[in-house]
Amino acid sequence: MLSKQKVVTLGLQHVLAMYAGAVVVPLIIGGALHLTPAQIAYLIAADLFTCGIATLLQVLGTRYTGIRLPVVLGCTFTAVGPIIAIASTSNLATAYGAIIISGIFVVLAAPLFGKLLRFFPTVVQGSVVTIIGLSLIPVAMNNVAGGQGMPDFGAPRNLLLALGTLVIILLINRLFTGFIRAISVLLGLIVGTVVAYFMGMVSFANVASASWFSIVEPFYFGTPQFSIVAIITMILVNIISMAESTGVYFALGKVTNKDVSKEDVVKGLRGEGVAIVLGGIFNAFPYTAFSQNVGLVSLTGIKTRDVMIGAGGILVVLGLLPKLAALTTIVPNAVLGGAMIAMFGMVVASGINILSQVDLRQNENLLIAACSIAVGLGSAAVPSMFDQLPTMAKMLLQNGIVTGSLTAVILNIVLVHTNKNMQQSVSETAVQEAS
Repeated sequence: MLSKQKVVTLGLQHVLAMYAGAVVVPLIIGGALHLTPAQIAYLIAADLFTCGIATLLQVLGTRYTGIRLPVVLGCTFTAVGPIIAIASTSNLATAYGAIIISGIFVVLAAPLFGKLLRFFPTVVQGSVVTIIGLSLIPVAMNNVAGGQGMPDFGAPRNLLLALGTLVIILLINRLFTGFIRAISVLLGLIVGTVVAYFMGMVSFANVASASWFSIVEPFYFGTPQFSIVAIITMILVNIISMAESTGVYFALGKVTNKDVSKEDVVKGLRGEGVAIVLGGIFNAFPYTAFSQNVGLVSLTGIKTRDVMIGAGGILVVLGLLPKLAALTTIVPNAVLGGAMIAMFGMVVASGINILSQVDLRQNENLLIAACSIAVGLGSAAVPSMFDQLPTMAKMLLQNGIVTGSLTAVILNIVLVHTNKNMQQSVSETAVQEAS
C-alpha cells in the first residue's frame, strides 16, 4: 500500500508526462482562432480540470462506465483540425455542440464496438501496441530537438539536454530500487530542468503572469449550437479515438497482467463518451486514453490505480490554480523529449513482448504483424501522402494507429477467419462424402 505522499509524487510524474500534450491543444486552437490571452488561459484551465475529472471517472469507474485501469485521459490531437475548421466557418458554440452530441454517440456506440473484440486476437493486439509506440517516437524526437517549429530546433544544447535527461533516468533505474526507481522520470525531469535553468533555457514569465485562481464555467463560449456537418465530423474524430483507446486498453492490460474483456472495453469507451460530453459542457475538448502514460506504467512497474487517482486530483487542482499549472510548463521540450524516449520505447517493447507470444512461423501471423506495423508507421511518418484525398478520408488515414489497427483487423479476418471457415467447410464436406 502506497503512502499518500508517494501517491501524490507518482501522480505528479504522470501529470508531467502528459502535460505537454494536454496544454498544446488549447494553445494551438486558441492561437488559430485568434482568441484573447484571457480566453486561451480559460481553455487551458478548463482542459486541465476536465482532464482530471475524466481520468477519475475512468479509474474509479461505476457499474456501467470506467475501465478501472491505471489510465490517464487527455485531449485528442485528432480533434484539433476539425475544431478549428468548425469554429472558423461558424463559431466555437457550434464546435462544442458537435462535441457534446459526439460524446453521446460514443456512449451509445460503445456496446457495438465491444462486439468487434473477437477480431483482436493476440497477434492483432501486439501489432497495435507496437504501432502505438512507434507512432509516438517522432513526437519524442521532435521534443528532443527542441520542439517542432521552434527557432532553436536541432540546436546542440537541446540534444545534449535530452541525452543528459535520458542518462539520468537510466542511471536511477540501474542504481536504485523501490520508490526512487519508480520516480526516475520525475527526477530526470527535475534535474534536466535545473540544468536547463543554468543554461538560460527556462523562463518564469508565464508563471508570473498567470492568475492564482480560476473557476471553470459551463458554456463559457455561449449556448451550444448544432450543425449536422459539424456533428458528423466530430463523430468521425471520436470513432478514431475509440480505436486508439481500445489499443491503449489492451496495452495496459498486458502491462498490468489483466485480461481486458469485452465488458471492460465497453465500460471504458462509455467513460470516454461521458468525458467528451463534459468537455463540450465546460468548453474543453474530446478526450481519449493517453498512450504516453502506458510507457510510464511499464517503466516504473507501479500498476496501482491509486496513482492515477492522485494524477486526476492534481489535474483538477491545476485547472483551478492557473499559476501552479503554469509552473509545470517551465520544463523545456528537450528535457521532455529525453524522458519520452524511455517511455515511448517501453510501449514498443511491450508490443514486441506481446508478439513474442504469437507463433510468427505461421505465415498468416507474420503477414498480419508485418503489414499492419508497416502501414501504421508509414501513415504516421508520411501523413502528407493522403493530402489529395477528401477531408474525411484524410482525417482517418493520417492517423497511423488507426490505419495500422484497421490493417491488422482486416488481415486477421481475411487470412485467419476466412481460412478457418474454408477448412471447416472442407472438413464438413469430407464427413458428408464419407457417410
